[in-house]
Amino acid sequence: MGLTSHKLLALVALFAVFTVLGTLWVWPRLAVRSWPAVFLRLGTIAVTQFALLATLGLAVNDDFVFYSSWSDLFGRDRATGVIQAGGPSGGPTAVPSGSSPVVPSGSPTGTPSGTPAEVPAGVQVLGTAEITGADGADRSPATIGRLDRVRLPGTTTGLSTDGYVYLPPQYFRPGAEARHFPAALVMTGFPGDAANLVTKLRYPAYELDLLRRGTMKPTVLVLVRPSPSMPRDSECEDVPNGPQAQRYFTTDVPADLRASYRVLDGTGSLGVIGDSTGGYCAVKLGMVHPETFPVAVSLSGYFKAAEDATTGDLFGGSQQRRDEADLNWRLAHLPMPALAVLLADSKEDGHGYADSVAFAAAARPPLVVAQAVVETGGHNFTTWTRLLPPSLTWLSDHLHDPQ
Repeated sequence: MGLTSHKLLALVALFAVFTVLGTLWVWPRLAVRSWPAVFLRLGTIAVTQFALLATLGLAVNDDFVFYSSWSDLFGRDRATGVIQAGGPSGGPTAVPSGSSPVVPSGSPTGTPSGTPAEVPAGVQVLGTAEITGADGADRSPATIGRLDRVRLPGTTTGLSTDGYVYLPPQYFRPGAEARHFPAALVMTGFPGDAANLVTKLRYPAYELDLLRRGTMKPTVLVLVRPSPSMPRDSECEDVPNGPQAQRYFTTDVPADLRASYRVLDGTGSLGVIGDSTGGYCAVKLGMVHPETFPVAVSLSGYFKAAEDATTGDLFGGSQQRRDEADLNWRLAHLPMPALAVLLADSKEDGHGYADSVAFAAAARPPLVVAQAVVETGGHNFTTWTRLLPPSLTWLSDHLHDPQ
């Protein structure tokens, strides 16, 4: 019986009801002073609690599809994603996965600010994080790259967030002192920590592995949360009389990067990729500002801005702003942007895959949409790590690099 089966949920819920009724029936008979009775009472409490928590867990998973199957729950799904269409070669592409984890030191947090800061553009380097698990004894930057812990100040918005910048080994090779590199903005889901991009999704490790395989060009990765106004979820929106998150990511962050690192300038030099909320933000930033981010990748992202207690009023009561934050509405009512998008999903991830198929079907040139899929998996890190190798390869293929 499948993990998301309604029959399983009904059976577990029925079991929970019987355990509660059974506990009520048997409890008076266990109200005696003896050690066996004590252990039996503890046992009935444990079984009842387990049944209730299992019912709640299955109900939540049935709604959000965090895990789509038993093998997904226990981490046994390993097949990588396949690009279905839109790749440079015009055919399906599968990229092997497998790389060593990267463990950072420290834990970044977003730092909102209420007024614009009078500071020059530039990344504030807070330190470096260790890249562990790389093959070989040579751990020099020219061999495994370097992971900086950074703060990205907003010179025009006053916003700020902490994260990581990964510089690939080629950045430090002899003769590359004047070479500039493409870059990708990498976003977590909300309220995820940027450290998850390093320790769980392992972006630096995957890039290092793909570089060694020759299936990715050296790319600077900028790993951050999707909201520079934590704990508020800004949904990458310029909020009326509130945080200008969209301008922060499209103006301040690129300026910071180019002021501090050798990052290419001009069209096609920056891409954006993210999971869940970060996936929505990636496609949204690309659609609204294709001149800044002409390449976008969404890992199980959605297509309409969330509105809940964490977001507050994002649109100042404006229906027009709310419509423009709906990516399907933009497809139907606004000119198509000059943008390349990859939508990466599991076919079992709730409505996500069907929504991606519908979005891809509605796209028209110059908007080009490709899809990467895995057959199984839910809305979780395990699924996204399977989609990451082909997604990074596709992203790299679409970024401009004169080398």
